[in-house]
Amino acid sequence: MMQLDATRMAHTQVDATRMANAIRGLAMDAVEKAKSGHPGLPMGAADMATVLFTQFLKFDAATPSWPDRDRFVLSAGHGSMLLYALLYLTGNSEMTLDQIKQFRQVDSLTPGHPENFRTNGIETTTGPLGQGISTAVGMALAEKMLAAEFGKKIVDHHTFVLASDGDLMEGVSQEAIAMAGHWKLNKMIVLYDDNGISIDGPTSISDSVDQVKRFKSAGWAAEKIDGQDQAAIAAAITRAKKSSKPTLIACRTTIGFGAPHKAGTAKAHGEALGAEELKAAKENLGISLEPFTVPDDVLKAWREAGSRGAAARQEWEGRLAELGSRKRAEFERRLRHERPASLAKAVRAYKKELLEKPMVAATRKSSEAVIEVIAGAMPMEFLAGSADLTGSNNNKAKSATAFSAKTPKGRFIHYGIREHGMAAAMNGIFLHGGFAPNGATFLVFTDYARPAMRLAALMGAGVVYVMTHDSIGLGEDGPTHQPVEHLAALRAIPNMRVFRPCDSIEVAECWELALNRIDGPTVLALTRQNLPQLRTNAPNENPCQQGAYELVAAQGEAKATLFASGSEVEIAVAAQKQLAERGIASRVVSVPSLELLLAQPEAKRAAIIGNAPVKVAIEAAVRWGWDAVIGQDGEFVGMHSFGESGPAKDLYKHFGITAEAAVNAVLKRVS
Repeated sequence: MMQLDATRMAHTQVDATRMANAIRGLAMDAVEKAKSGHPGLPMGAADMATVLFTQFLKFDAATPSWPDRDRFVLSAGHGSMLLYALLYLTGNSEMTLDQIKQFRQVDSLTPGHPENFRTNGIETTTGPLGQGISTAVGMALAEKMLAAEFGKKIVDHHTFVLASDGDLMEGVSQEAIAMAGHWKLNKMIVLYDDNGISIDGPTSISDSVDQVKRFKSAGWAAEKIDGQDQAAIAAAITRAKKSSKPTLIACRTTIGFGAPHKAGTAKAHGEALGAEELKAAKENLGISLEPFTVPDDVLKAWREAGSRGAAARQEWEGRLAELGSRKRAEFERRLRHERPASLAKAVRAYKKELLEKPMVAATRKSSEAVIEVIAGAMPMEFLAGSADLTGSNNNKAKSATAFSAKTPKGRFIHYGIREHGMAAAMNGIFLHGGFAPNGATFLVFTDYARPAMRLAALMGAGVVYVMTHDSIGLGEDGPTHQPVEHLAALRAIPNMRVFRPCDSIEVAECWELALNRIDGPTVLALTRQNLPQLRTNAPNENPCQQGAYELVAAQGEAKATLFASGSEVEIAVAAQKQLAERGIASRVVSVPSLELLLAQPEAKRAAIIGNAPVKVAIEAAVRWGWDAVIGQDGEFVGMHSFGESGPAKDLYKHFGITAEAAVNAVLKRVS
């Protein structure tokens, strides 16, 4: 296989410092024109980027998404102009000079922080510090697993990260580096822009961590170098590529390198240099004073760097073509996130079994049973994991072995007590391609995972969160563990889909919908307590896909509609029977996904909601969101406070979430 660093200096006719200065010039000019941005990082890290992109990074600017490329993650997303400059200089067809000039403007390909769904050539959306390096762990993990399955002739690439002081201060970075070190992800290399400056001033005012020692303690190789010395950078990367561990290279740099008055200060961090300082910096560095100008020979050298990987890509395509047709088709299908036809067939057969032998179980146990079916249909791509709650979350298939550094074909990941790191890594796994990742914890701990979950929704990453113990029904652990507001909080995230199934058949249907969704994340909120199987039919069209459906029709003209999700659908069914005994006809609508219901076309939504004069929603959570279904004057049976420690049945009575309460809510409105 071609080694790109064996042909590293194709540009010896152009001084490498001039190539780095091209990055600096474009970054300074773009930030100055926008009057907004962060020039300091691109100016200080330009030498690192130049060495990486011209000597080591395996990529082809003409085909930025080919599967065996090296991944480059700019975790320090505020330094986005570094990445945009690199895309332009190396010849990315979409990143024109006009786009550079439109930095931070509406509808440009150069937003304030990198967005992979907007700009071709960007691996992941970064900005919230710590997310990039943590997502990159998932990418490196996916590479290791996929290489073990398909072989290094097909999967053999590195994951490079450029991280800042802020990335390493954020708590999620500790979770991420601990996982990477434990898993020995030796093809992950982090270039740490160690400039000692944050927005408030020197990092010494708030931090005294020795990052090299910290990373070494987590199982990494780590060293300090001069980040402005290109030879030292190249030597360090060469050592890192030979390591049996992931590597941190702490590159001591000067933020705003070249600016005569602002270099090395917080003034270079998050604001434009200003006309006078910009002019002086360019004179210092020998850069043309004409804005957005790159010398022809320098641009030519950069374009050669961008096309250098074409030969490696073509060789890889040849090796892929040599794979057996079945294995090649499997590899390509999985990279497309296309599910096998066997999945739908297996789920249909399983639902038929449930109709013949109904299951009374907690939906977390129903989920466990469905997972056995799913794992049988897609054993290598279905990648589950838990944040140290495997026995409670029930998302480990019996056939799955645990992933470890020594068992890279394992398809269950023990993430440890690292909900945030787990969610961020899952984003990286999905973005890398080849797997359908799901991760599990208690629903209440989505608080710890929320930043990464929000980014999954923003990016459209098709990951699945198995969130059990979904209400006060978890019982004795009390209000610290009872997620009364979490359904509402998750439903409020754009493009996040939340399913709360009411029985075993709905669980199967929701799992199928979650796995087939590859344009955004899905939460499966599952119970600890047992539930009866309420469904008596299982049509092929899957009624859960419209968010809600009539579970039990009214006997006669409905005076009320009882809406409920999850464990409270059982309460709605019991209330309907009590109302019928009083001569009041009502209907029960199961709402496994409130936001999917609200997303239906108006006519469809209206038909599901119906026109019964009394509308009651029942959910062991706060009311927020339900007014869109029941109206502001609708009745709500649910939580209005935090929970309490006690047996689940006692808690439902204590908080008035009962069939009797639902009946009374109807009675007071029925004339």
